[in-house]
Amino acid sequence: MQITPPPSPERENLAGLVERVTFHNEDSGFCVLRVKARGQRDLITVIGHAAAIGAGEFVQASGRWVNDRTHGVQFRADFLRAAPPTTAEGIEKYLASGMIKGIGPIYAKKLVKAFREVVFDVIEQTPERLKEIDGIGPKRADSIVAAWADQKAIREIMIFLHAHGVGTSRAVRIFKTYGADAIWLISENPYRLARDIRGIGFKSADQIAAKLGIEKTAMIRARAGIGYALTEAMDEGHCGLPLNQLVPMAVKLLEVSAGIIETALDLELQDGEVVADTVDGESCIFLAGLHRAERAMAARIIALCSGVLPWPRINAAKAIPWVGTRAGITLPASQREAVQLALKTKVLVITGGPGVGKTTLMNSILKILSVKGVRIALAAPTGRAAKRLSGSTGLEAKTIHRFLEVDPMHGGFRRNEEHALDCDLLVVDETSMIDVPLMHALLKAVPDHAALILVGDVDQLPSVGPGQVLADIIASSAVPVVRLTEVFRQAAESRIIVNAHRINQGLMPEWVQDPASDFHFIECTDAEDGVGKILQIVRERIPARYGLDPIRDIQVLCPMNRGGLGACALNIDLQQALNPPGELRVERFGSTYSIGDKVMQVENDYDKEVYNGDLGVVRSIDPEASEMAIEFDGRPVTYGFGALDKSCSPTPRPSTRARVRSTRPLSSR
Repeated sequence: MQITPPPSPERENLAGLVERVTFHNEDSGFCVLRVKARGQRDLITVIGHAAAIGAGEFVQASGRWVNDRTHGVQFRADFLRAAPPTTAEGIEKYLASGMIKGIGPIYAKKLVKAFREVVFDVIEQTPERLKEIDGIGPKRADSIVAAWADQKAIREIMIFLHAHGVGTSRAVRIFKTYGADAIWLISENPYRLARDIRGIGFKSADQIAAKLGIEKTAMIRARAGIGYALTEAMDEGHCGLPLNQLVPMAVKLLEVSAGIIETALDLELQDGEVVADTVDGESCIFLAGLHRAERAMAARIIALCSGVLPWPRINAAKAIPWVGTRAGITLPASQREAVQLALKTKVLVITGGPGVGKTTLMNSILKILSVKGVRIALAAPTGRAAKRLSGSTGLEAKTIHRFLEVDPMHGGFRRNEEHALDCDLLVVDETSMIDVPLMHALLKAVPDHAALILVGDVDQLPSVGPGQVLADIIASSAVPVVRLTEVFRQAAESRIIVNAHRINQGLMPEWVQDPASDFHFIECTDAEDGVGKILQIVRERIPARYGLDPIRDIQVLCPMNRGGLGACALNIDLQQALNPPGELRVERFGSTYSIGDKVMQVENDYDKEVYNGDLGVVRSIDPEASEMAIEFDGRPVTYGFGALDKSCSPTPRPSTRARVRSTRPLSSR
């Protein structure tokens, strides 16, 4: 008989006996079960998450029916609770499933035959009776008792978490992190969840704390709120906050008095969770990890600068004409001086705006060092930047994350001071995009003997994450800096490049009414008029003039999220104009996702190897599996619908990206 799901799309409850565990992933808890459910004549397939599950267990589930193209009708449970079986038949299946170490099908049959429905009571209360069974000696009996205790602990933890509003998939993650101590640890301090469990933030932990009876004014909550306020500031690019900003911010976020926050801050400072420091004479508070990272970065750069060059002395007077002949160019005086400096400097920064020859200079340096046998490594913060770097140099370039070899299990990197990179020179492009945590990790992995060249435009937008690393390294005057300012003739033909330099000099941009120009100023009477003109430019004028695809090749930048010309509104208008949602769509967290939409990753996901700021395109949507496939640099990555709030931008529209950022005087020291 074919299973037919009920017609209602609403959440439903289901209960039944697990006949078979088709699949179970111990790390994630994901499972596929065959269940004899109440009200169903045939076995049904239940998909969900469980820390541990075995045949014979009784399950209660809440979720929805789906009709999978490949596997047919399934019940997809977002909540799943298992209980030990109570019938002799169920107990035998459970014991035979291998859930209890030391018991297989043969001993399961013997135990049920001997003790019937009270077999679990025997294991728990009178374990010495297990030796009555032929073949069970003291060692096997002890193994059975220990395994049953583990299973009981898992159940108690899951019941506790479910009772406090934690979904099954998160409950599995919590159990895998804390193990048998989960109930005690969470009861003692539920806010540790935000610190220890990826995907659980302060707000989720705060909800659990409220269910545990923790008052809003409790000191444990106020102390966690200090870190929450600093994390919120970190999302805006700050490494810390002035004290006179932090306290009011925490008061507003937590809805408690300033006195409570000040007391909590004193305790956090005493325990070293946050660090006090002074920036430009102003008292500031930093997250301890970021503060340590910045100091470690500074110390590492100074140590590298003081080392010996990894290549022998090079005669620049001969090398520079040689590389010019090879490249068919004559380097201007400023670039010749820069090459001379690079050949005798262990750490160097090369900076400058567009069209000033950063690529030409870098290629000249690399060609000279390559013929000297120097082992060169090229890195960039994003996949696109790495591709551009590889194309411009002819050498292999990787993203920083790939260079450092991400460790998905622990969320860190395999490359570090104990397992350094294998190179004599590391060149990092687009350094302005690198935040403090990533630069800290990168510098730890640079070998002591290696040289380092940082390349980037200090006037570009700062990194998505905390800190303004490149700007602060330049401002420190601790590292030699090559500042390229001369715009070359070919680049000067671009009005975009010319006006970028004018703006950096504090001058108004210039525009001419020339259809061939790549820079135009279009006046709008109001926001509504502006939206209409933007849509026309993106949909018609740019594609017609340059042959560009409006979704793939065009990006609209705007300085704010809100308002008629903000990112939120523009994303909706652009999506309707360029890629209107069809019947196959996903509506989550206030956004609508359709095939062909451009999306942005907004936090590092080490398991998927997709990182903050990466751009992708929605390629497929499977509503039955509640999954979406997004392509990042030619690589498909699967997301569950429930992960779209943090894994993808909440405004994932075809062509608009906005990142509102406040001025950050506190970034790096």
